Amino acid sequence: MSPARLLKGAAVPVGAVVLALVVGALLVAATGGDPVDLGAQIVDRVLLDYWGLSDLLSRMSPLLLAGIAVAIPLRAGLYNVGAEGQIYMGGLFATVVALNLPAGVPMPVAVLAASLAGAAGGALWAGIAGVLKARRGIDEVVTTLLMNYVALNLISYAASGPLKAPGAPYPYSPEIPETSFLPLLMADTEAHLGVVVGLLVAVLARFALGRTAWGYGVEVAGKSPGAATYAGIAVGRTTVIAFALGGAAAGLAGAFEVIGLKHRLYANFAAGYGYDGLVVAFLAAGDPVWSVISAAFMALLRTAVTTLKSAGLDATAVTIVQGLIVLFAASGLALQRYGAFDRLFARRRRPAAAAAGSGAAS
Repeated sequence: MSPARLLKGAAVPVGAVVLALVVGALLVAATGGDPVDLGAQIVDRVLLDYWGLSDLLSRMSPLLLAGIAVAIPLRAGLYNVGAEGQIYMGGLFATVVALNLPAGVPMPVAVLAASLAGAAGGALWAGIAGVLKARRGIDEVVTTLLMNYVALNLISYAASGPLKAPGAPYPYSPEIPETSFLPLLMADTEAHLGVVVGLLVAVLARFALGRTAWGYGVEVAGKSPGAATYAGIAVGRTTVIAFALGGAAAGLAGAFEVIGLKHRLYANFAAGYGYDGLVVAFLAAGDPVWSVISAAFMALLRTAVTTLKSAGLDATAVTIVQGLIVLFAASGLALQRYGAFDRLFARRRRPAAAAAGSGAAS
């Protein structure tokens, strides 16, 4: 990717973040607060604190994988709004496998089996939308969005029915065996190795999309399906594979929430991560590696809210910034999609060219 194209792609997400921070700072100042002090509190209590940093890393893992789940289909011109449901299905598959592994299975094997099961669950769930899009032309936004609610109800049924722990006062499954626990990244915290796996997945996804023939086919299919078909690229198969790979990333996020953090299945065990994955992917302009930065930033905001609240401080401004980022990023992407920025720059270039021409004539 050329530097000019990279800068153009980064203009909207960077602009959205900067505008959100500026507006948030103005709101804090307008209500009598000190935005500089608020920023210092976030740095001190999250980035420079052992427990705050561990909380950030534990939240970054599902955000990053959910962002990749959206980014891969996005490169094919597809909108995966179903990362939320794919996360839930990944958690369900991982729980079933972890609870039914034979006794005595070594930890690495148990963790790998549960993780692969989660990835398979997410891939199968996303693959349904991919097949419907490829075979029937059904809009993927509608199918993936509606399938989120189906997945949520399936989890609720499983946790309150066949997987419910005996004598449990609430709908949740038995705790998975300790051999299936995902190892911790920071001792005595909730930060697990899921974030490291997420980084590896981001690098692999970037390589596959940017350095392989399949990735080239995805890019062409996303920009011009007609040209892709003419060039011999199977657009339908590309669609299904892109959705399945994205769903696998989201399924991993769900598996890691169960085997790395919650250690049991219950309804709403990962509420909101799939939808935040949309923001992560859009801020990263569909690039899996840039998703690392946007996921870290979104995790910082999420962690800041809970950390400030637990310290008895007002976190309203941080919540507002989260909403403003979504608003500005969506608005910028809509304007960019319909060529508003190109037309604006074209109008500016024409007077400049005319002035240069008149100067040369004189």
